[in-house]
Amino acid sequence: MKAFEINFLDHVAIRVKDLELSAQWYEKVLGLTRLNKPEWGNFPVVMSCGNSGVAIFPANLTDPEINKQSKNTGISHFALNVSNEDFKKAQEHYNSLCIEFEFQDHFYFHSIYTKDPDGHIVELTTMVVDETIFYK
Repeated sequence: MKAFEINFLDHVAIRVKDLELSAQWYEKVLGLTRLNKPEWGNFPVVMSCGNSGVAIFPANLTDPEINKQSKNTGISHFALNVSNEDFKKAQEHYNSLCIEFEFQDHFYFHSIYTKDPDGHIVELTTMVVDETIFYK
């Protein structure tokens, strides 16, 4: 018996060098909408897709840099789900913007991976089998 239910992934929080550059990237590349909440001040900058999104915080550039190639603990990437049709449109959009991406076939899902201006790996994924096969 579950103690409680999770409704959806609310947001992923990332730290960036340039808040405005990153907000513009997430809007232009992924089509996310900026939520302006004056009570929060200058950050986080929340870029939304419905009830989910990316919360962008300023990085502390005086802290030691983290090795981005490390596979130690931490978030490797975050994924946003799209329909099969929008998966194809996203690839066309990335190509039109000359944004490099990598395609991967995960049997149940197909994914494309790209990096934002700070090197965060952003995955778009789409299910290619009947979801009842995967989510049973």
